[in-house]
Amino acid sequence: MTAFLTMLAEAGAAALDAAGPEDALHALARGCQAALGDHDAHRRPGALKDGERDYRIAGCFLVTPDARWHMLVGNVGFPPDQRRLMIPIEGGHPGRVMRSGQPLLLANTDDDTGFRQYLKTSRMGSSAYAPMIWRGRFIGQIVMAAQARWTYGPSDLAALVVASRIAAAVWIAQGGPDWLAANADPPDGYRVKPEGM
Repeated sequence: MTAFLTMLAEAGAAALDAAGPEDALHALARGCQAALGDHDAHRRPGALKDGERDYRIAGCFLVTPDARWHMLVGNVGFPPDQRRLMIPIEGGHPGRVMRSGQPLLLANTDDDTGFRQYLKTSRMGSSAYAPMIWRGRFIGQIVMAAQARWTYGPSDLAALVVASRIAAAVWIAQGGPDWLAANADPPDGYRVKPEGM
């Protein structure tokens, strides 16, 4: 718990001092990616399949002004050409989190037949999603994923929910809505289909 509070204090301060809204979300995503999850999960039998490796990603998916896409902002660990990954608004678990407005934990994605792979490099084995809500309106979500199954558990999801609330406030404070309006149709947008890769 102490390590998590230290991470939130440091990542929150970096987000508030950031040069803009994307840098602010990147600071929070980077803190969550580094501090949360079982970093030894890959050692468990069955956590990694043949050819898989231990790595983790994080980022925020913001709802574009036309409400057609979840657009990746402030990513950590995504492939460079997916820095602006765009998932159809109803697609996969980001769509599920948007519809429910509730956080979601998939300790082992193999156990969920609805899981869709949007990361072009590999399928992730464990993931967590926490909605970013501003004045009762869903504006996006902060997401973490790891290739090793059982990396994330309930305590990680609870921590991510706290981070998502800070992310929503910092996004608004840093002028995120105006930034998104100007950048929501990026030339390097990596648009995927709802069914994934």
